[in-house]
Amino acid sequence: MELKETAESRRSIRAYKNQPVEREKVEEIICFLQNAPSWKNSQTGRYYIVMSPDKVSHVKEKCLPDFNRNNCKDAPVLIVTAFEKARSGFDNDKNPVNEIGDEWGAYDLGLQNQLLMLKARELGLDTLIMGIRDGSALRSELEIPDSQEVVAVISLGYRDINPDKPKRKALSEIAKFF
Repeated sequence: MELKETAESRRSIRAYKNQPVEREKVEEIICFLQNAPSWKNSQTGRYYIVMSPDKVSHVKEKCLPDFNRNNCKDAPVLIVTAFEKARSGFDNDKNPVNEIGDEWGAYDLGLQNQLLMLKARELGLDTLIMGIRDGSALRSELEIPDSQEVVAVISLGYRDINPDKPKRKALSEIAKFF
């Protein structure tokens, strides 16, 4: 699949087939996302992959609000994304070197997550990023250290629906040329 086709066919999927995802595909996705650039090559993104059916059910029940639990009810895999705090956007003494501080870590993680979604789509899988979740519960359930900021939960699986592509804004609404 070409990049254009991959990006244009990607959707936020809320219904998945009752089909397990092969671990090799998940590993390929995680290895691929490491190609994303990061602040001074700091590579602060961290991924907690939940694949066992019992653990997936438990994490959905304990860590997601009802609407997101419903949005990913059939997803066989959950990927919790986090980043190491006080590294991206910071000097060696852990002082922020620009005005957004740790938000740069979230930016770097977003670059990685975009590659995750595109690689998943290329492999015939789909995703849904969920930012509303219980970060404390995720930290406890998955033993995520306090040195990391929990950002999102991404459901992963084979789509069971083919939603229409949402309307996109016109170029004139999003870009200003000088």
